[in-house]
Amino acid sequence: MSYVAPVKDMLFNIQHLANIDQIAQIPGFEDAGFDTAQAVLEEAAKFTQDVIAPLNWEGDKYPSSWHDGKVTATPGFKDAFKQFAEGGWQGLQHPTDFGGQGLPKTIGAACGEMVNSANMSFALCPLLSDGAIEALLTAGSDELKAIYLENLVSGKWTGTMNLTEPQAGSDLALVRSRAEPQPDGTYKVFGTKIFITWGEHDMAENIVHLVLARVQGAPEGVKGISLFVVPKFMVNKDGSLGARNDVHCVSIEHKMGIKASPTAVLQYGDHGGAIGYLVGEENRGLEYMFIMMNAARYGVGVQGIAIAERAYQKAATFARERVQSRPVDGSLPGSAAIIHHPDVRRMLMTMRASTEACRALASVAASAYDAAHHHPDADVRKQNQAFYEFMVPLVKGYSTEMSLEVTSLGVQVHGGMGFIEETGAAQYYRDAKILTIYEGTTAIQANDLVGRKTSRDGGTTAKAIAAQVEKTEAALRANGSADAVAVAARLQTAREAFLQVVDFVAGNTKASPNAVFAGSVPYLMLAGNLMAGWQLGRALLVAQERISAGNDVAFMQAKVITARFYADHLLVRTGALRDSILEGAASVTALPLDMF
Repeated sequence: MSYVAPVKDMLFNIQHLANIDQIAQIPGFEDAGFDTAQAVLEEAAKFTQDVIAPLNWEGDKYPSSWHDGKVTATPGFKDAFKQFAEGGWQGLQHPTDFGGQGLPKTIGAACGEMVNSANMSFALCPLLSDGAIEALLTAGSDELKAIYLENLVSGKWTGTMNLTEPQAGSDLALVRSRAEPQPDGTYKVFGTKIFITWGEHDMAENIVHLVLARVQGAPEGVKGISLFVVPKFMVNKDGSLGARNDVHCVSIEHKMGIKASPTAVLQYGDHGGAIGYLVGEENRGLEYMFIMMNAARYGVGVQGIAIAERAYQKAATFARERVQSRPVDGSLPGSAAIIHHPDVRRMLMTMRASTEACRALASVAASAYDAAHHHPDADVRKQNQAFYEFMVPLVKGYSTEMSLEVTSLGVQVHGGMGFIEETGAAQYYRDAKILTIYEGTTAIQANDLVGRKTSRDGGTTAKAIAAQVEKTEAALRANGSADAVAVAARLQTAREAFLQVVDFVAGNTKASPNAVFAGSVPYLMLAGNLMAGWQLGRALLVAQERISAGNDVAFMQAKVITARFYADHLLVRTGALRDSILEGAASVTALPLDMF
């Protein structure tokens, strides 16, 4: 079950689509050009391939275990996490002020993909820490930053996000956990939190829980939620760890996938109250938690790409080795490896094209994030922020839905052996399913795309991005090759379908909300498909230039073929999605409720 990091494809995206050398011109990123990206990615590849990947199957067989309130990670995980922390991987894209390496997200996201491909259960622990770090950097007081950030950035401690309660899943208005102010400025926190990823474990000295709770007398609904830091162990003034706080893991869940990642039920305040520290201001907790959630949503999209890559690699290896049946064209006299069969090639190309397209999209979104947060020009920051925010629900929603199709195809390529757990293909399929659910389901990402990202500005941002797609179409036509012209035609058709849907969404969300939201997920899938296909169109242009110059011809030809396949087989789905959105809403809600 070996994993080989797709460093070459990642660097292609980073150099030619995300334009890392432009990122390196931003103050603070001067040393983060292509050479740095290459060196970091090659080191990340070695670590993930050699240290983390071998533990993936072990984690599925021997999940984290709970006993008497304590959680023990899969054998080997603790040592691997120690190496992860000591290698500086947790702090890769966090500020140097707190011990991080201060590298751009454009580089960090590629490294994150490798960790997730190697071992998604393992990767979830640093992913949640990243979110906690982002929230504290944005909203934490100087005192909280001084106490917690350096230890989180180093990986010495880990972080969690505590939103969900038994009665409050995605509807955070129903949160009941309470926080009681104390004379010393702290709060006592009481309540139950469920689905807390890596909420208890033995891999780090301390766990820093970021917890949503209501202060006494707070307004009802989401307006009355505050955010608190609640450490597992109290921190003394000299930075050493003190007494155990009143937060305890009462059980962990038994899950379909990501079995090595403990999903904890945490109980706060059963022994007098868990001591918590307010982050920012009272009643602004949801605003702060969204910082964590946006970071995590992008990260989950990368997880989708990562698990798809792992499934593709395994399926391609199997297809080269499994001998079954004569080729239909008679090119070989006897039974051949199944990779000779057209339908197996179709499945592998679907897996490859889907994964590469989403990876390119995530890379471009990461570069927009870097510009949005660090570029000296305010207008440039604003434009990139709008682009990034539009892309987040697509990276999360489209890439994770894509991963389900790809991992399912991975099982299919294996045939009957794919259904046997020991083969390993089934684990990727099972692990992938959570990605469309946690950190906001696909429908929640679609609601975000409809409401905040499309209707709110009347489709202005969506149309501005579509105009960028149109420029790529023109460049493809100017290129004049058969592949470029064909991809341009497919992109145009998809873009026009997208614009029709944008007008429908922007014009009808208030007047006919059921009609719009009946097609919200199809809209997300259409938009994600177009944006991913657009990046492969851009990649084709670069690849053909490189071919003409005689540079790495075989790799570049594969890029052209992959882009053409995506256009012919995947981008064409946008037309059907448009029709279902514009014409199919009535039948979604027509059946009386008592008939279900």
